[in-house]
Amino acid sequence: MAPPTFAMVGTGANGASIGADLIRAGLDVTFIEQWPAHVDAMRTHGLTVHLPDRTEVTPVDAFHFCQVAELRGTFDVVFVSVKSYDTRWVSELVRPLLGPGSVVVGLQNGMTVDDVAEICGADRTVGAVLGIAANMFEPGVVHRQYDKTETWITVGGLDGRITPGVALAAEALGHASVASVTDDIRAAKWMKLIANVPEMLPSAILGVPLLTAVSFDGMRPVMDAASREAYAVATALGVRMVPIFGLSEAQVPPGDDYALLLLDRVLESYSRPDTRVAVLQDWMKGRRAELDAFSGYIVRKGREAGVPVPVNEGILAVAERIEAGELRPDPANVGELTAVLERVS
Repeated sequence: MAPPTFAMVGTGANGASIGADLIRAGLDVTFIEQWPAHVDAMRTHGLTVHLPDRTEVTPVDAFHFCQVAELRGTFDVVFVSVKSYDTRWVSELVRPLLGPGSVVVGLQNGMTVDDVAEICGADRTVGAVLGIAANMFEPGVVHRQYDKTETWITVGGLDGRITPGVALAAEALGHASVASVTDDIRAAKWMKLIANVPEMLPSAILGVPLLTAVSFDGMRPVMDAASREAYAVATALGVRMVPIFGLSEAQVPPGDDYALLLLDRVLESYSRPDTRVAVLQDWMKGRRAELDAFSGYIVRKGREAGVPVPVNEGILAVAERIEAGELRPDPANVGELTAVLERVS
């Protein structure tokens, strides 16, 4: 039997550094990327990943998105690591690369599994939850802030079964992280969302690393209130509270204190003093950010469930002003965020 083949579609900081670990483990991995300068840099110089204690340069086979139509054959596992708002069209892009037993694994924030399932098929869809910190500000160079022994990834199929595709994805990701399989990937992704909601937009709005943002007077109460709202929406929707980030069942407290514990876990285990959240990295690069994947998703689902989420609505409104160019990410926006909490208190 031929060895399995893998594609990493979207090779930003997370996708590239994970893909490099798989290549260095001897796996057959093809990179597919939409940033031309990044593709050119990787072809010319390989991929450079700066880790806390070393630098690795890995030769990669890199293709531009426009070259997907030139690829022949299929991949056993297609990892998708693009922005949540790009999920649908990228799922269409990779459909011709799928064979009868292929799976598509969304290495993404947000609740993207339904988009992938609708386009590629539920039986081919594998969700993932990541605990990782990395950034990339120049083509071909990633700064990964935690090594693979400190990176946590869990995967799961939509029906909870450990199919050959799920098992293969988990085995491959074990070369890049402490990998596991969950029987409830939707719940696990909700837990990651609850962890992301208080950090992503609030710290990006302030334009500073996450640990700096949380240290500002009045910011942790705003973050905690956003967390509790996200937890309330999940509870109303019947989401099961499951352990993630390597926690055990016994470490999951009753009630919405779990939401605060998840943020604590992000701060303690996946944040360095210079760690900037993905939303801020996008704004720094002049890109549109994933507002709909975080507080925007909570606002939409809160309305569907009849759960008030005024703090997330307020945070989203401030972020939308930045997207519109009316504000810029800046510590001066602390007052904008604390005023959100004051209005609903």
